[in-house]
Amino acid sequence: MKGLTLVCKEEMRHNPDLELRNIMETKLNLISEKARKDKKYKFNNLAYLLNERNLTGCLLRLKTGKATGVDDVTVEEYEQNLGKNLKELVERMKSQAYKPKPVRRTYIKKMNGKLRPLGIPSTEDKIVQIGITRILEAIYENDFLDQSYGFRPKRNCHGALNRLDKTITKKSVNHIIDADIKGFFDNVNHEWMMKFLQERITDINLLRLIKRFLIAGIMEEGKYRETEKGTPQGGILSPVLANVYLHYVLDLWIEKIVKRHCKGYVEYVRYADDFIICVQCKEESTKILKALKGRLKRFGLELAEDKTRVIEFGRYAKENAKRKGNKPETFNFLGFTHYCDIGRNGYFKIGRKTDRKKFSMKLKEINKWLKQIRCTTKSREWWNTVKLKLRGHYQYYGVSGNYRSINKFYEIVRKLIFKWLNRRSQRRSFTWENYAKYLQRYSLPKPKIYHNFYMKISGYGCEY
Repeated sequence: MKGLTLVCKEEMRHNPDLELRNIMETKLNLISEKARKDKKYKFNNLAYLLNERNLTGCLLRLKTGKATGVDDVTVEEYEQNLGKNLKELVERMKSQAYKPKPVRRTYIKKMNGKLRPLGIPSTEDKIVQIGITRILEAIYENDFLDQSYGFRPKRNCHGALNRLDKTITKKSVNHIIDADIKGFFDNVNHEWMMKFLQERITDINLLRLIKRFLIAGIMEEGKYRETEKGTPQGGILSPVLANVYLHYVLDLWIEKIVKRHCKGYVEYVRYADDFIICVQCKEESTKILKALKGRLKRFGLELAEDKTRVIEFGRYAKENAKRKGNKPETFNFLGFTHYCDIGRNGYFKIGRKTDRKKFSMKLKEINKWLKQIRCTTKSREWWNTVKLKLRGHYQYYGVSGNYRSINKFYEIVRKLIFKWLNRRSQRRSFTWENYAKYLQRYSLPKPKIYHNFYMKISGYGCEY
């Protein structure tokens, strides 16, 4: 650790190719290669990777300025005596005296007005969680199926949307199972979680550490509460544990059981606990949904009945609905409303638009922010921020077929800026004509499609 003190911490943070970042890489690559070659191999010597040098590399992955856990220690404060802190941490882990602190419970408001709970670990616990997460990813990235996209390296929601697009448009899909797991992260069964991990890991020390994180408890408004089930959202370790859990509960079940017992086509796409099952035959979609309820119940989970349904969706859905005097049904997935549409060539395609609730929520956030800063900050100081907000919106929602929604978002934000610029005082600052000239000089980023799903992609056929 002495050599580390000679390296500027800021330099280490801004230079990802430094030696510290690659300390674990060789070992993790060997673990990954072994896991890839032998799908039944069980690893029994992993906890030793959580040593001082490797944990230093884990700390460098932490972002500064984030909310603190129950101990109120920031990353910067922990770094001030880094060598001593990590040495004591490793000694406690070796002697089995290390126990994670309870996570600090906080809440964020959801679109439906309800609150989503988040758990914030202490800085020291975050460091250990990063180390464990990297180990688990080295093993399980070789086991996870291609249909899983959430919280995985080099995978994202746009990949999931693209796969769903190709599945529905290129395959024999006539029905969609739009399912929602009720409070997944709060209901993960700890006993089953440990059994699933033991399918690949027999290192008692590492398994003990993971179990201690699961039962660390929650601190809310100064009161401690035990956690008999669940894995807190917000924790660094939670996403990979969630993927492991659903890999065994859902992914393998659909791949090895459901598909084999269905005569028609069946496929699915999952992003974390959000998933869509695509089915060819209506009778089989009903049977799958019934079996799905039983499958989840066995592992301590249940579907949200009010958010789960089977709908007709695909190349014939629009015509069938029209004959019945109805409109074809739609479904929401990853912030988009998907609907049946027709391409320029006259063939079926999936239409997409920003989910109405998401659209409204994003506008309310920007409107509230503009209202707060209009009088306290000069426009030239917040102009770049609003530009970043617009670009961030385009970069997520700028997908094929959604140009109309992001352009509408741009137009409304442009009007909101005009409104709040004119409310800085009793006297109007702009007319529309002056505002247009102002925008010519200080332009706002225009809507742009960042993710083109209609381009020719190997294995999926041609553009439509």
